[in-house]
Amino acid sequence: MATRAQTPTIAASRQARMVDLIDRLAPDEGYTQSLLDGVTLMRANHPLVRTPALYEPSIVIVAQGRKRGFHGGNTYVYDAQHYLVLAVPLPFEIETEASPQEPMLGIALRIDPTMTAELALSVDETQPHFDVRPRTMFATPVDERFGDATVRLLEALANPGEAKLLGPAIVREMTYRVLTGDQGGSLRAALTQGGHFGRIAKALRRIHSQYDHELDVTTLAGEANMSVPAFHAHFKTVTATSPIQYIKAMRLHQARLLMIRNGLTAVTASERVGYESASQFSREFKRMFGRSPIEEARHLKDVLNLAPPVRHVAAEQRVLAS
Repeated sequence: MATRAQTPTIAASRQARMVDLIDRLAPDEGYTQSLLDGVTLMRANHPLVRTPALYEPSIVIVAQGRKRGFHGGNTYVYDAQHYLVLAVPLPFEIETEASPQEPMLGIALRIDPTMTAELALSVDETQPHFDVRPRTMFATPVDERFGDATVRLLEALANPGEAKLLGPAIVREMTYRVLTGDQGGSLRAALTQGGHFGRIAKALRRIHSQYDHELDVTTLAGEANMSVPAFHAHFKTVTATSPIQYIKAMRLHQARLLMIRNGLTAVTASERVGYESASQFSREFKRMFGRSPIEEARHLKDVLNLAPPVRHVAAEQRVLAS
């Protein structure tokens, strides 16, 4: 689909407005919850090296600085010219370019599956359908209409009344822009139960919400109406990993969050996310994060102690979500 052309002057002016608004709305480093549920503001004053991260299905816009996502042998750059879309919950690796003089400033919109599915049905009814190879994540150029909607959303978030009354409609508009963009077919496919991509996406959403339950591949394959070999093959196509490795990554990320947010010990956190063996948990944790659970807890405590008490939550989210 063709996008509306924009002059460099207009794009630069819009970016400057985004930077100014996010700078005021998110003065503290880390992730700041906005006045609108599902919309989070991001700020990083320092570069962050490549590290494991876990994102929900979301739309991520960076107004200043640069982030890179690494998944399946591919690199996805999202910056002032490109926004990132994740069609499914996905563990991957990211790094951030930022400095105190030019912090990374951005905004993340959690994709509402119900609202998005409703929009997707309307889009399919009113616009020609083009077969596309669905992709789990992708970086898309920011066009004029999407950029303008982002500015309007940020302006609404600066006012409690506007955030409540206008914000949801602007988020809906931005979701529509994604659905009707060049890669919108991937997001629609993730919500369609008939195709392989949609059935795997449904399994991923279940794992994401029930990571602490007993999960076995045979049951997941049956729920997806696939044989176990077919489920393995399609799962790896979507996630670039096996079902077992995906479940393991999900549990390790959630355990890491529990350790810092709730102050749980490694043993208690491992039990909460479904591990039966504390020693196995420790081995797999160190393999993923490069530190043992005890070392990671100590490292996070040291980082958080560098921040004033009122900023601990923001600092915590910066470390954990990057």
